[in-house]
Amino acid sequence: MKILCISDETDPLIYSKNIAKRYGDVDLVISAGDLPLKYYEFIISTLNKDLYFVFGNHNLEAMGQFTKEGQVTGLSYDNGPQRVQVMPDYGGTYLDGRVIYDKRHNLIIAGLGGSIRYNKGKNQFTEREMRSRIMKMAPHLLWNKLVHGRYLDILVTHAPPLGINDDIDRCHTGFAAFLLFMRRYKPKYLLHGHVHLLDLNHERMVQYGQTKVINIYQNFVLDDPELGKRK
Repeated sequence: MKILCISDETDPLIYSKNIAKRYGDVDLVISAGDLPLKYYEFIISTLNKDLYFVFGNHNLEAMGQFTKEGQVTGLSYDNGPQRVQVMPDYGGTYLDGRVIYDKRHNLIIAGLGGSIRYNKGKNQFTEREMRSRIMKMAPHLLWNKLVHGRYLDILVTHAPPLGINDDIDRCHTGFAAFLLFMRRYKPKYLLHGHVHLLDLNHERMVQYGQTKVINIYQNFVLDDPELGKRK
């Protein structure tokens, strides 16, 4: 499986008329946040591939459309009249706080966006809040283990784990909760952004237990023939 991974800054190699020539062979697209929705729309419409994303701590103007607080409430009559939350008309799949089984690619993917709390901005969390968010995902992860033989394949975050690819300033400090997540649920990959790479040739990948942690800043192609074949 080949996945186009993006985060934090638009890439002129992607935002161009040659995107299909360069990346037309990818199976899907994953974003770790801090990118405008119009960038996603361009990628989806040009490549015609599924796109999964979380929000970071910037470019949050449209985030309310994807949260319960900002969604429109409507009526559904499938099982009798009932009020439902209506997701926005958008081609990408909002992944934050969700665990999704992509049947077409036999891929289990989950998302935890946002950064460590460093001011009063949106989409920032304390360690305790992030652990609470993970606990809410636990039943679905356990179900996957029973049904699919594994908890998940890929965890998409915006911030990195504590001590892995993070930085010394408060804003770019990673989450210790992600270390616990990896030890408990053993995803094959944790894909994050948030920490900008001044040198794009810098090593992006760190092995932590059974998980490869990858900084997907700007543009990274994950090519793993075994993904989608796990049982």
